[in-house]
Amino acid sequence: MSPENESGHGEPVGTEPVHVVQRDSRRSFLFKLSLVLNGAVGAVLAVPVVGYLLGPALKRDEEYKSWVSLGAVGDFPEGETRLVDYRNPVTTGSDGATGNVACWVRRIQGNQFQVFAINCAHLGCPVRWFPQSHLFMCPCHGGAYYEDGSRASGPPERGLFEYQYSITNGKLMINAGQMPTLSNQACNQKPLIQIGSNEEERS
Repeated sequence: MSPENESGHGEPVGTEPVHVVQRDSRRSFLFKLSLVLNGAVGAVLAVPVVGYLLGPALKRDEEYKSWVSLGAVGDFPEGETRLVDYRNPVTTGSDGATGNVACWVRRIQGNQFQVFAINCAHLGCPVRWFPQSHLFMCPCHGGAYYEDGSRASGPPERGLFEYQYSITNGKLMINAGQMPTLSNQACNQKPLIQIGSNEEERS
C-alpha cells in the first residue's frame, strides 16, 4: 500500500500532481513563446530605425557625387525658366515619389544656364516662378528673387541655391547627389547677398 502524503490524498511522497506539472510546463512554453515573439517584433521595428540612423553613413560616396541629366539642351528655350523633375541618385526603390526632386532651369543663352534649387533660402519652402514679373516668389513668408536667383525682398538673406551644371553630349547635367547648400560643393559658391545690397545696386 502506497504511503500517503501530508494532504492524505494517497499520492506518492516526493512527486507532484500531474495537473501541476502540466500547468508549469504550459506556463514555461508560453513564456518562451512570448520572448520569441517580442524579439521578432523588436527586430522588425528596429530595422527601419537602424536604417535611418546608419543610412547616410552606408551610402556610397559615388552616389553623392552623381551627375544626372535634366534633358537635352534643346528642350530649354533661350530666355525661359522651366520646372524640371529629376530622380535623386541616393534614393532607393522604396522611396517612391519622395525620391523625385524639382528644380528650376533658366537658359540664358547658348550653353549658359542657371539651375536653381526649388527651395527658398529662408526656410526651404518651394518657390514659384512668375514669368510676367520675372520673379521667383515664396508662398510661405513672402520672399522674392530676381530671375537670376538673387534676392529681391523678404526674409531671405541670400539668393537661391544653384546646382553645378555641365553640358555633356548635348544634355544638361547637374551635380545632384547633394542638395545645394552652403556646406557642400554641390552649390555654386557665391558671396552671401546681404539684405538691401540688390536694391542699392539696381537703383
